[in-house]
Amino acid sequence: MDQETAKKLLVEGGTFVFLGVPQETQFGIDMQCWNTDEDFRGIKMIPPGLHYIHYSAANSGTGDVSSRSGFMHYFHKKEFLVKMWDKKMEDISKEEVSEESIQRLKDNMFNLDRHLGPYPYNIWQKWKLLSSQITAELAAKLSPESGIIRASVDLISMSDADRPRGVKSEDVVETKDNESPTKEQSKEEPSAGQSAKRARRVTREEREDAMLPDLKPAPGMSMRFTEIPRDKYPPGSTPEEITKHYLDQSYTLEFMIAQHDEPLHIIGELQFAYLCFLIGHSLEAFEHWKNLVILICSCDDAIHKYRSVFFHFIRTIEIQIEEMPEGFLADIVMNKNLVYKKLREFFRTAYVSKVDGRLLTMIERFKENLTEKLQWDFTGLDTDDDDERPVVVKLDEAE
Repeated sequence: MDQETAKKLLVEGGTFVFLGVPQETQFGIDMQCWNTDEDFRGIKMIPPGLHYIHYSAANSGTGDVSSRSGFMHYFHKKEFLVKMWDKKMEDISKEEVSEESIQRLKDNMFNLDRHLGPYPYNIWQKWKLLSSQITAELAAKLSPESGIIRASVDLISMSDADRPRGVKSEDVVETKDNESPTKEQSKEEPSAGQSAKRARRVTREEREDAMLPDLKPAPGMSMRFTEIPRDKYPPGSTPEEITKHYLDQSYTLEFMIAQHDEPLHIIGELQFAYLCFLIGHSLEAFEHWKNLVILICSCDDAIHKYRSVFFHFIRTIEIQIEEMPEGFLADIVMNKNLVYKKLREFFRTAYVSKVDGRLLTMIERFKENLTEKLQWDFTGLDTDDDDERPVVVKLDEAE
């Protein structure tokens, strides 16, 4: 970095001291990671703002590395944060460092400084783009209650009261594979004006799944993402309204936005989930990121009502796709998975809805960049793909 920036960070930058970390532990901040040596004590010159500190314990005998853990922390100017390593747990200690110990470290800063690595400033601009809408409050709200984000969450058995087993017998007719219900099972037909539950067969997968133990994350360990509602429509909707809300999921997006303090926090949640996947190796976070992308791309009316949200959505997902691991990108390209299909749907919606101004310019640039860099095909947006056309079902007239 240039001398002026270095001087400024020396004065205003934060410091993270990590005491007792074993040699060869994988330690990182934001998008950078190293293997520690015996003199490692932490990181200095951390730019003020939100940062993601992460680590993985290493077995000195076998060289194996544990799954990644970490936490997000908002560093204020000149903040001095101290954490300790728990050798028995091979994890960050839950004990708070006393104020007396922290003051002794500050008083000994001259000797401590040479054991601190400088923040990798070359990643700072990209990190700011990836985390631009994540506030300190939002990060705390979405993180597990324990504060630690883990790639592998400890699971415990569910209690009998919490353990849903199988399906109700009155709702289902269980049959063997490739076997239809018997005449006795299906001979009773509902009379006119009556409704009846249609019997369906229990699949082999359902039977096998019912035999498996039901597990849930240990208390305080699971992410606290905003739950995407299963019903995509308001209570009391007519069939026509239900169809409308499934085709245009603006209602669901508005419901999600209402769970936050401000609309742009939904983009902050998208960024948070992505970083927990990219850096924290959480597949749970990847699934939430993917579902949020699919939801935002499935909106029509909301594009005009929440222009700022969609403006920052384009800025965010563009940089996210650039940083996406090659294996996941290959899956998107080769299999044309839901992310690709929903982005195509999003571009079509912008085309049909006549989005204009700066937002349209951003959408067009994003589409062109995806085509140029990843060879994604977004031609023919004015026509429906064969697998996306509505299915027309002809009902036989009642005799």
